[in-house]
Amino acid sequence: MSDESSPIPSDRFTPEPEQPKRPPLLINGQYVKDLSFEAPNTPQVFSLMSEAPNIKVDIDVQAEPKQQDIFEVVLKVRAEARAKEQLAYLLEIEYAGIFTLNVPQEHLGPVVLIECPMILFPFLRRIVADCTGDGGFAPLMLSPIDFAHLYQQRAQQAQAAQTKA
Repeated sequence: MSDESSPIPSDRFTPEPEQPKRPPLLINGQYVKDLSFEAPNTPQVFSLMSEAPNIKVDIDVQAEPKQQDIFEVVLKVRAEARAKEQLAYLLEIEYAGIFTLNVPQEHLGPVVLIECPMILFPFLRRIVADCTGDGGFAPLMLSPIDFAHLYQQRAQQAQAAQTKA
């Protein structure tokens, strides 16, 4: 019996070059997309500010794909302050970020509508505080937002709408 063995192809044991791992989320940029601050009843409204104004804040999150794996996420805030039924100020802002996402499709929704807004929120919060403070009012410090809860609410509303249809 011969002890000859067939040669083993060398490429069989050569490890394949690893693809460089891409981070799951990259922040490409952040910016103010739209900003409006109005204080139509100044300076008279300052005399009505002996007590804290009634402030109503609405926030919305929107996301739009721009290219493959690239999304624009926009936080929209509308804050209206009233002192004894007179409009003290109205602030509207759209703060946006461009993100490259390298996540599986099933994780895309939570990343775009929870993780990305969480990254943007501290910057938006600072702009809102600066703008209202620079307008002559006490800085409006937005409370932290539970974006996961907002995402769940939105999913429940979409599911309810589908059930009706």
